[in-house]
Amino acid sequence: MSAISDARAPAKGRSLRPVPMLIFGSRWLQLPLYVGLIIAQGVYVVLFLKELWHLFAHAFDFSEQQIMLAVLGLIDVVMISNLLVMVIVGGYETFVSRLNLQGHPDEPEWLSHVNASVLKIKLAMAIIGISSIHLLRTFIEAGALSSGKGNYTETGVMWQTIIHCVFILSAIGIAIVDKLSNDSIEGAKQQVTH
Repeated sequence: MSAISDARAPAKGRSLRPVPMLIFGSRWLQLPLYVGLIIAQGVYVVLFLKELWHLFAHAFDFSEQQIMLAVLGLIDVVMISNLLVMVIVGGYETFVSRLNLQGHPDEPEWLSHVNASVLKIKLAMAIIGISSIHLLRTFIEAGALSSGKGNYTETGVMWQTIIHCVFILSAIGIAIVDKLSNDSIEGAKQQVTH
């Protein structure tokens, strides 16, 4: 370890001064936010069950397209729930406190190497996945545009496609910035060790 990092590392058992302790402790203000997201996930479970029941109750009445749209709705709810789990678990682990799940049989694989950069990229990818489901649903329903029975306009479909492309470009930008940041950090570490 370098002399700089040794000087910054607090001695075990040493207490912080009041202002640094207040600043460091302020991370716990995020706890109610994560609890709120857990409650929101419970609402999504109820929505999923409601949608599943609706699909089951009308399975013999729905056309193939209606069943496909209902299944896409279920997938959408699951993907949003996965996004919530990533934010809750990854955010808590990164910004509030360690969960100490190492060695636990249910520890998610991605949690072992989560940090703010990895979390941003995973969130961007999840948002792209959710946007893809919405766009697929739009394209399926857009088939009725010419008949005038569709729920979408050509302009609406165009804007949804543009927004999806912006999500993709944003994720690429985040990944590039993250790679450049990691490369510069690695370069600085190599200079310190030589």
